[in-house]
Amino acid sequence: MVAVLAAIVLAADQFVKHLTVQNLPENEAVPVLGEFLQLHFVRNSGAAFSIGAGMTWIFTIALAVVTVIIVWKALDIRSRIWAVVLGCLLGGVLGNLTDRLFREPGFAVGHVVDMISMPWMMPAIFNVADIFIVCGMIVVALLVVMGLRLDGTRERDHVAPADAAQES
Repeated sequence: MVAVLAAIVLAADQFVKHLTVQNLPENEAVPVLGEFLQLHFVRNSGAAFSIGAGMTWIFTIALAVVTVIIVWKALDIRSRIWAVVLGCLLGGVLGNLTDRLFREPGFAVGHVVDMISMPWMMPAIFNVADIFIVCGMIVVALLVVMGLRLDGTRERDHVAPADAAQES
């Protein structure tokens, strides 16, 4: 399930980026719903809000490390919700990693294609991969707070007997 969802998210992200590069003018906002939603094609060498522009190779390494960690953790998954979340998160990470590896200006220093702008909410311009990364990390945080483990059990189910006696 993780691999299938990752492939779907990666394909959707790259398809939207392809359409963006082929059809949108670069560095020019195109209103879709006025100021609420705009398409604004930019090439981002940095991270969110273009932080770290010029240090693209660091983001490439970070995305590669995150990919390895997600794949490694996916081997322990026995929970459907964790499989969905990590599959979507992996697809988003792979979407931006693909840009870093294969887009201009060159291998491992490519710029990420961003195109979604909601100026009323934030000054950032983002892409489909970013949506899955941010939403995925929010759900990961919620699952951790709720104590849901990768195997589908809850943290409270793993309290040692001595710990349980102290809590009473």
